[in-house]
Amino acid sequence: MSASWKQLCLQILLLLVSCRHINTKTPGPTPPPLIPIDQLPTDVRSVALKGESHTEKVELLNPVNLALECTWTGNQDKLANITGLWRKDGEEVKNSNQTVPMENDQYNLKRVFSIVNEEDLGSYTCEFGSKAKIDFVLAAPQIGDVRDKPIVSYVGDFVVITCKMEETKPEPSTWYWYRANGTDKKQIIAAEEPLRYEIKNEERKTKLVVSSLVETDGGLYFCGAVYAISTSMSHVELKVISFHEPLKPFVAIVIEVIVLVAIILLYEKSQSKKNSTAAENGTTDQTNTLTQGESNGPAEISSMRQRKV
Repeated sequence: MSASWKQLCLQILLLLVSCRHINTKTPGPTPPPLIPIDQLPTDVRSVALKGESHTEKVELLNPVNLALECTWTGNQDKLANITGLWRKDGEEVKNSNQTVPMENDQYNLKRVFSIVNEEDLGSYTCEFGSKAKIDFVLAAPQIGDVRDKPIVSYVGDFVVITCKMEETKPEPSTWYWYRANGTDKKQIIAAEEPLRYEIKNEERKTKLVVSSLVETDGGLYFCGAVYAISTSMSHVELKVISFHEPLKPFVAIVIEVIVLVAIILLYEKSQSKKNSTAAENGTTDQTNTLTQGESNGPAEISSMRQRKV
């Protein structure tokens, strides 16, 4: 092998080794630093139950160490001890099963949960045997302004889609917009398509402006109110139709009227022909009768004269 070939092979080998150290992945956003659990603020939610069940909604904005306290006055049995446990979204919480004694004519069950992200939200249930339970439903503030009917707009026009958080709810840190993409959601970034999208955020309200509509723009759009603990979602359906679409029912009615009128005219025309034919037949019969009478007239007169003679 010549020296030039050896040098070429060495350069290729060095190139391959250097390429192995090149990171071709697009860097994602840097996640916010996690707060140690022992440094999270503490909150307490308590419920006293006299019946068999109760549901308590708990609204959270930020990560927190949440103490849930359940008190049950019991039933007629008044057992000295009862089995208590905790569940998260229907699944039993590990090491939560315990014996709960009756104290001052009531049972008390308490546990602290670290709620640090969206996965920690959901339903937490304290159970007193099979006799009673209390459900704590943990969630970020929900968007109450929900539109049931779709927004209808036309091809080539623009549309403004609005989402709003109630005045009594905490103001979100920001808003995001998404569009349904099969079973997933694709975030709409207005800066990437400034001629098509515009997003206007105003405290508890957000607007998405979609311009130059085409029929494929129809579908579900999601607005997200962003809080530190989670993002609350709401959706709006958009229908994009052509300008002649509203005329279709009117055109269908006109066609039905034209067909009906044509049928009536054809029927009247056929009846007119029948009547005309019947009249012509009646005239012909009458003419034939008169002709026969005239031809028989001289013969009858001659017969009468012969009789007189």
